[in-house]
Amino acid sequence: MAATARRELTPRDCVLYVLTQMACAAVGVWLAHAMFAAPVWEVSHKLRDGSGQWLGEFVATFGLMATIAGAARFASASIPLLVGLYITAAYWFTASTSFANPAVTIARCLTDTFAGIAPASAPMFVLAQVAGAVMSYFVSRWLFGGVQNQQPALPSAGSQKLCRRGAESNSEKRRNAG
Repeated sequence: MAATARRELTPRDCVLYVLTQMACAAVGVWLAHAMFAAPVWEVSHKLRDGSGQWLGEFVATFGLMATIAGAARFASASIPLLVGLYITAAYWFTASTSFANPAVTIARCLTDTFAGIAPASAPMFVLAQVAGAVMSYFVSRWLFGGVQNQQPALPSAGSQKLCRRGAESNSEKRRNAG
């Protein structure tokens, strides 16, 4: 949704992306259950309620979105690594264990393991995630500028010289071969 707000994704593609993410998250839960010989279909009974849980989810989502925005602005190639590191850290520093995504929340409703969340607890998690994402969008625009990808990652000057030398030697090879 943040990519759609930045006009990097069409509303139609946003809807398809969200639906695909939710479907794949559910399939991932079912595959995990099958791998561990657990019942494939189950619903969580683990209540995750209270202001601490919701604040934790707001913080987890705000931080995740800010991490992505900052990386997109300064080092876009590092986004996957930074997302993984942030989610791992947020698991430990938030009371909610950092779902930080409505698709993850829905998927975790489909497991009665320690990672699950009862469907009755999910709406407030999703609301906290949306609030965290919206707040992060505006703070990131203020902090990093209106356009998130203003400076694409460019090769260093040294690697640009190597690329030019490689292109020149390839041109010479083609001339000599012809």
